[in-house]
Amino acid sequence: MAHFFREPDRRQRFLLPVDMMDWLPEGDIVHVIVDAVGLMDLSDFEATCKVGRAGQPPFAPAMLLALLIYAYSHGVRSSRAVERLCRRDAGYRFIVGDDVPDHSVIARFRQRHAKRMKGVFLQVLELCREAGLIRLGLVALDGTKVKANASLDANRTASTIGEQIDRVLAEAEATDAREDRQFGPEASGPAMPGDLKRRGERLARLKACQEKLQAQAAAAASRQEKKIAAREAEEKATGRRKRGRKPKEPDPSVDPDTVANTTDPESGILKTRRGWVQGYNAQAVVTTGQIILAADVTTEANDVRQLTGMLDQAQANVEAVAGEEAVLGAAVADAGYWSEANAASQTEECELFIATQKDHKQRAALREAPPPRGRMPKSMTARERMDRKLRTKRGRALYRQRGASVEPVFGQMKDRQDAGRFSMRGLELCRGEWQLQAAVHNLRKLHRESVRRTENAG
Repeated sequence: MAHFFREPDRRQRFLLPVDMMDWLPEGDIVHVIVDAVGLMDLSDFEATCKVGRAGQPPFAPAMLLALLIYAYSHGVRSSRAVERLCRRDAGYRFIVGDDVPDHSVIARFRQRHAKRMKGVFLQVLELCREAGLIRLGLVALDGTKVKANASLDANRTASTIGEQIDRVLAEAEATDAREDRQFGPEASGPAMPGDLKRRGERLARLKACQEKLQAQAAAAASRQEKKIAAREAEEKATGRRKRGRKPKEPDPSVDPDTVANTTDPESGILKTRRGWVQGYNAQAVVTTGQIILAADVTTEANDVRQLTGMLDQAQANVEAVAGEEAVLGAAVADAGYWSEANAASQTEECELFIATQKDHKQRAALREAPPPRGRMPKSMTARERMDRKLRTKRGRALYRQRGASVEPVFGQMKDRQDAGRFSMRGLELCRGEWQLQAAVHNLRKLHRESVRRTENAG
């Protein structure tokens, strides 16, 4: 029987150097991440570093990338929080050692290399292939709305944006005139104050909003012109005037009531099940084993125009890691991707099974409707043909796997990795962050598989 308590000796000095490998168990994900990054080709990252010059040597890109992946795998995206954890948490300390990077170094690294995250994603996908996690034959495609690093309240109408641009330009002219009186027209004056720098950034965002609205108006006018031309061609071919109201003449001017976000001009207002959000439409193609084959981000709220591009990207990624003989096999998607043009895009390498009605209605129809019999009538429309194919035994079996493949992936990413909101702004930076999130998800699957194999071997 013990007659005393074990008290910690906080002043104990180690007799031998500490081995950081003893800090964490062998099954911790940090070991998988460090080993995976160690196998990657990071020459593009290293080419941007200034080595061999005066000043303090830069941090190794492998270390910063491993740190970023480890932080995202635990849902930590704030660079200040990562810096703080590097001093307190054993996993972060294992990656950085005694030399803790500043939060600004972490933030700049993530922003500078956002476009290179596609390469990181492909190299992680290659590791998943080597581990036997990529099983083709059926893939699922879906999209999810991800909040932007901007508020709905930051949206302004076109007329308000124009007024703010005029106000900022007037303020700049007033500042220039005041400095000319104070320092003379030829003098360079003092360094740019912080408020002027912020004013310049605000002006750039306002102009980006204005350009976005002008581009949208021009695109709408172009679509209207095509609609009118098609109507006129049809009337000329039939020799009869088409019934209905004649389309309005195209107007390329910007509607003063249209809005854009002054914080992140490229983001848009999107509708979700929980209401409206300011964000982007994030896309993913996954296997039945929940390995992401392709990840992308678009500013379009609808999914219908994303099907061919995402499947082409997934096919290219699969060929890059598994060889040119690899094919997707079949792809399932919900009704958000349905269109006759998409149905016609089916190829020998990828057969399409696209729902023609909302998911809960489609599943109910597949449960209740009997399987089709006999030959397919030639008079059936494209929608009727797809409905019939989904009601076959094979179509039912394949579509049943859609919900269990792609939807849990989004849930895991948003719950475990806090991927429901972007940290960066702008389409390209958000695309890089989403591909990083996809790479992290695949690494988490790879870690789980390695733990399972270790347990089975033991």
